Amino acid sequence: MDFSFGRGWWCRGACVLALLGGMPQVHAVEAAPPLLLAEVLRGEVDVTRYWVSEKLDGARAVWDGRSLRFRSGRPVHAPAWFIAGLPPEPLDGELWIARGRFDALSGIVRRQVPRDADWRQVKYMVFEQPDGAGTFTDRIESLRGVVARAGVPWLQLVEQFRVADRQALQARLDEVVAGGGEGLMLHRDDALYLTGRSDALLKLKPLFDAEARVVGHLPGKGRLSGMLGALQVETPAGLRFELGTGLSDAERRNPPPVGSLVTYQYRAVTPDGVPRFASYQRRREGF
Repeated sequence: MDFSFGRGWWCRGACVLALLGGMPQVHAVEAAPPLLLAEVLRGEVDVTRYWVSEKLDGARAVWDGRSLRFRSGRPVHAPAWFIAGLPPEPLDGELWIARGRFDALSGIVRRQVPRDADWRQVKYMVFEQPDGAGTFTDRIESLRGVVARAGVPWLQLVEQFRVADRQALQARLDEVVAGGGEGLMLHRDDALYLTGRSDALLKLKPLFDAEARVVGHLPGKGRLSGMLGALQVETPAGLRFELGTGLSDAERRNPPPVGSLVTYQYRAVTPDGVPRFASYQRRREGF
């Protein structure tokens, strides 16, 4: 996949200027790659039919054998040595540092000019093999071999484990959350590779999260006078509501712009589908 300039005469000139230091090189944004997206674990589910892993709070990234992209389709500007260590096989995973380090990770991977010292902290934690053959159980074994053959410390396989029942699943969730983790992911063991939102992949968290698009800014009052009071957001289903908690003063002074995507957390939904106790988490930043 080529993220270089196109072939037009103006583009060749731009590339020459970039090489001479006259202007920064610009990378094209390709269409967002199709990915498998998780449903929320609800109701009666036979958890013994799923592989379970920790839900990592990182930046999802897809490797096609030649280039690394965020889920938005934007290129990841990783150092050459990081890319050179990745295998020819396609991979899907998370760029990650450690629990509770999302802000640091975000700052590192968003830079267009990567810093080697910063990237030495980053690991590419893989959990899926795009277009891989067989069931998810088969693909786990395949991924294990891919990671072993690559033999670089920044490429790692996300640990997949089994649980005996819902009680054991809850115990693992409690353990992960107590240690600063986000939650758990459950992937159906017999699932063939597929994309889109599916119950073949489930997420389990003490709080749910979702994304919405900012459609308005509401002014603050009292202590927040002169700053943002709340974001007016719209879900993909067209539901609008206000998101006023979870924002720092710095974010209220410089709020996510109208049109941007934000992530929020919530505990439940009302009968009308409105998220209850919704709290702003972060701007998605094109990942």
